[in-house]
Amino acid sequence: MSTPTFGRTTEQPPGVDELLERVRAGYERIRPREAYDTARAGEALLVDIRYAALRERDGLIPGAVVVERNELEWRLDPHGSHRLPEATGHDLRIVVVCNEGYASSLAAESLHRLGLRRATDLVGGFQAWRAAGLPVAG
Repeated sequence: MSTPTFGRTTEQPPGVDELLERVRAGYERIRPREAYDTARAGEALLVDIRYAALRERDGLIPGAVVVERNELEWRLDPHGSHRLPEATGHDLRIVVVCNEGYASSLAAESLHRLGLRRATDLVGGFQAWRAAGLPVAG
């Protein structure tokens, strides 16, 4: 569908469900057990972007790095002046974890735009991690 704008025709923007579908088609998402195994083997960095109240309520994934969503790109850009020590290069495998696996998809796509092509997100987020019986601290 098109909407006229100042004499031009532009495509109607997607809704959030369509946007998620498009974003997720651009990379392979990871399930909780695989995320756990790759992180334990030192092959992936788990990055928890949930806000503080959720982390306090539900606990933390042991070994995951906590980075608030509004700081994610600055902390993980390997060339950034505010990067984390773990942000060692563009080939780093990053698994973004949110509460239920929605915000993390958009965050992973943003990391792709920074050249972090191995970034992905956790299907079902922290809630799926916990439901799979994987370790939770706190």
